[in-house]
Amino acid sequence: MKVLVLNCGSSSIKYQLFKMPGRALLAKGMVERIGSKRATMVHQNRGKKHEHDLVARDHEEAITAILDTLMNGEGGADDLPGPIGAVGHRVVHGGEAFTGSVRIDDAVLASIDKMAQLAPLHNPPNLTGIRAAMHALPEAPQVACFDTAFHTSIPQVAYTYALPYDLYEKHGIRRYGFHGTSHRYVARRAAAILGRGKYEINCITCHLGNGSSITAVREGRSIDTSMGLTPLEGVPMGTRCGDIDPAILFFLNDCGYDIATLNTLCNKQSGVLGISGRSNDMRTLLEEASRGHQRAQLAIDVFCYRVKKYIGAYQAALGQVDAVVFTGGIGENAVAVREKICDGLAPLGIHLDRPRNDQVIGKEGRIDTGDGGVAILVIPTDEEGAIAEDTYQLAIA
Repeated sequence: MKVLVLNCGSSSIKYQLFKMPGRALLAKGMVERIGSKRATMVHQNRGKKHEHDLVARDHEEAITAILDTLMNGEGGADDLPGPIGAVGHRVVHGGEAFTGSVRIDDAVLASIDKMAQLAPLHNPPNLTGIRAAMHALPEAPQVACFDTAFHTSIPQVAYTYALPYDLYEKHGIRRYGFHGTSHRYVARRAAAILGRGKYEINCITCHLGNGSSITAVREGRSIDTSMGLTPLEGVPMGTRCGDIDPAILFFLNDCGYDIATLNTLCNKQSGVLGISGRSNDMRTLLEEASRGHQRAQLAIDVFCYRVKKYIGAYQAALGQVDAVVFTGGIGENAVAVREKICDGLAPLGIHLDRPRNDQVIGKEGRIDTGDGGVAILVIPTDEEGAIAEDTYQLAIA
């Protein structure tokens, strides 16, 4: 079966086409600047990259262009006979309603729409992409895979904010967590690497990229995570501030900053970009720091210090930890960042092997000394592959 995975943003669609079972990647690509006068497509298959402009006034036209590209002689879909058998959609917010991936029906669509109030930047384009795919491929089962689903196992003591309780009852104000598909995938993979069942591992998974989150996993299930009601909470990220004193916003409001400006400041102008004044890209910051740029170095130091604090806190919450896992663009590739995060954690049983760490870049590997009691693993995430697997299983059920 061919399974198409879609990740729809407000003006872009990322896609991957898989042969299932087995997760063989047939093709992938992205359409950007949807709704503008000139959209662009980058398509990759058979080791080749194709780039061209196209007309995509909305998501439906973009998905039509994706399907046309996939189905032509060079697109990749002809590597397997038959039509696309199912479509999996990344959906950011499922609230408390969804504990796993589900086949999409009218009730699911209504729930995704309802959750848009908690994820106004993500759920509406996710929903638009689903409806466009349903129109373009009416015979194919459509499956929603939620970033929040893995975290629905978090206990009340961990998801409850110290606010008036009726805000939770009336408005759903609580910790939800995100990057769940990634955290679930690397936790399962860590268990396999260590020769354990998927529910026989305690680990701390660190998804570090432009968006970053840390999750405590007990017996294969999420019990706490750094992101909260929205993806703004937690460690500093590329442009998001992460944890701050909320009174800062009241103070800035008194100084004349309105709500829209504060929203932009916290989500798009803060994080390592805000500290460094140079970039939200860790690669650039590492280069700048090596040349003596002090604020770039400070941004790196703050990022690593905050990740380290979460690792320590989650080790306390778990009691016993089998592994610390690094994933995401930074976690998989930034050797110096991993080293700085792990530095000083030997009393917790976390012993980094520097030569091993230096060798594991963009690939799976174990980077601990082997004598600390806690494995340190680098595991490239595969959110799209995990979505394809869920979609396939639900489509054949």
